[in-house]
Amino acid sequence: MSKTDLSTSLLKWYQHNGRDLPWRIKGGAHPDPYVILVSEFMLQQTTVKTVIPYFERFMKRFPTIESLAQAELEEIYLYWQGLGYYTRARSLHTTAQIIMNDYNGKFPQTKQEILKLKGFGPYTVASFLALAFNQPETVIDGNVTRIICRLYHLTKPTDKITDKIRQLAENLTDSAHASDYASAIMDLGALVCTPKNPLCNQCPWSDFCQSKNLPDLEKIPYKTKISKTEKNGFVYLIFNNKNQIFIRKRTEPGLLTGLYEFPWSETPLYPEAEDTELNISHIFTHIKLSLNIQTLHKNTSPTKGIFVDISELSNYPLSTLMKKVINIWLKKS
Repeated sequence: MSKTDLSTSLLKWYQHNGRDLPWRIKGGAHPDPYVILVSEFMLQQTTVKTVIPYFERFMKRFPTIESLAQAELEEIYLYWQGLGYYTRARSLHTTAQIIMNDYNGKFPQTKQEILKLKGFGPYTVASFLALAFNQPETVIDGNVTRIICRLYHLTKPTDKITDKIRQLAENLTDSAHASDYASAIMDLGALVCTPKNPLCNQCPWSDFCQSKNLPDLEKIPYKTKISKTEKNGFVYLIFNNKNQIFIRKRTEPGLLTGLYEFPWSETPLYPEAEDTELNISHIFTHIKLSLNIQTLHKNTSPTKGIFVDISELSNYPLSTLMKKVINIWLKKS
């Protein structure tokens, strides 16, 4: 099969089998780049299935880039709750403001200008330009990497052959139908060339695949394993005499900046606190954090923050970790 044959067969497969997604238009670029902008930021390190309900709710509240740019960041956090990686929400908000202020609400369409925006890496730039403007950019995510490595039976760790993967992927990209091709190859990885139990008999590239029927098929792509760091600590549920609970806004730089939280630390903060014998674990990208839940009563704020009724916690953007903490405590109490 030639490059043209491979691209043509994939695009034909996509027209009949590609997913119907709320941010997707088949047959070319999406007419509203803002839709692609929001979806691309949400899809960073998050699955399509998880993103769909958040995307629909978010777009209902912020239907235009102008409405997003004018919104308060804290409200954006509320609509982002549960997606994690809140730096994406901050970057999306900043990007919306830059486009409104510096580009008069019109999206830049060159790689150089897009990279001046906030939150765009090589993958997001390529995906945005392909899907929003049908520009001949090659999109390489985990799905595409798996397909290319299996297609050409590449067995070296992916971090050692990134340039080769990119070269092979670029060679296959259909420059005339970049938007559909980008969606098609991602769908091929999500629906057919899956990590486990790939459906080779349904693959439009089956006859060309050099890994088909080989015993190491499901081991490809080979990746260098990154071990997770384990950390332990304490989280404190602090109540006043009105049975209100204390929360504070996180100001430290990092993923959770701007979100509300219960005080927590890797070392004890309040020796007088009562151990609930409840523990909660949460996995960040390369860190597993385990917290012991403790309670205590104070009528004045222990640090900068506020006391609120437990029923009002939903009005404040809490991280998934903090939601786990209060939920496990409420179940016990």
